[in-house]
Amino acid sequence: MRIGELADQAGVSTRALRYYEEQSLLSPRRTSGGHRFYPETAVDRVKLIQELYTAGLGSRLIAELLPAIDARSVGPELLDRLLHERTRIKTQVDELQVAGQRLDVLIGLATYPDTESCPASLDRDLADPAGRKTHRRCRP
Repeated sequence: MRIGELADQAGVSTRALRYYEEQSLLSPRRTSGGHRFYPETAVDRVKLIQELYTAGLGSRLIAELLPAIDARSVGPELLDRLLHERTRIKTQVDELQVAGQRLDVLIGLATYPDTESCPASLDRDLADPAGRKTHRRCRP
């Protein structure tokens, strides 16, 4: 199939497919006229690549991982890298959750303003399990 057909069937842009080729994630055959030609199995490959990107992996790691997936064997070094990536992603998730909680505090302050106090720290509001106001006075 040609690049446009693959893009349509896999739900990606032709630009993405060209990028995957540049990153050695896809290897199309070329016709005598220089046009890319992909096997039917390329649809599943592109979907897998998309899933790996969505999982937070970079193109270099994906390029190393695809042959291991094909061989159904991930060696210890690659496994260590995947474990490291999972830890990195979990850390990012934790940081994003804290950022979301800070936004919740700001939204609460904007929705129910308290003219007598202002937050000294958004984290302080997050840390008070009793729900007490931990603001300092904005006015002396």
